[in-house]
Amino acid sequence: MKNIVRGMSVAALLTLAIAVACSNDDNGATTAPEPSGVAALRESLAPFSSFTLAKNAGYSTAITDCMSNGDLGAMGVHYANTALLDAVADSLHPEALIYEPGTNGDASLVGVEFIIPYAALPKTSPAPRLFGQSFSQNDVFGVWALHVWTHRANPSGTFAPWNPRVHC
Repeated sequence: MKNIVRGMSVAALLTLAIAVACSNDDNGATTAPEPSGVAALRESLAPFSSFTLAKNAGYSTAITDCMSNGDLGAMGVHYANTALLDAVADSLHPEALIYEPGTNGDASLVGVEFIIPYAALPKTSPAPRLFGQSFSQNDVFGVWALHVWTHRANPSGTFAPWNPRVHC
């Protein structure tokens, strides 16, 4: 009898552990643990929730308009710090900040993009990696790229290129 009770207790604890591990966010999507290093990146970006401070810190070159891709979502407008466009991907200093345009000229920080130009690291090279993720090749812009959604949760994933919760 003790073994049956003990077995039922273990089963109940396992069920609870699985339920907690697979908890849902407010929209019913399963949440995964945040990838290592993303919290530190988000903290390093705190001053840039102000678009004015971001521009004053060198993120002043709009390298895209607000990018949108139908049902996949949008990215927003990418503002680059061109001094950072080199062969180095520094986990706390992204090359571009991504802002969602708002009403009255407001802009909300939604994420970042790490960018390494093919001129600095040829596309025939192995893909750079950051946060355990390989960069993607973007032949349109001639760069290696990695998006990180630091300030707007993305149901498609932290590193997915498009975010259905971002709008242009």
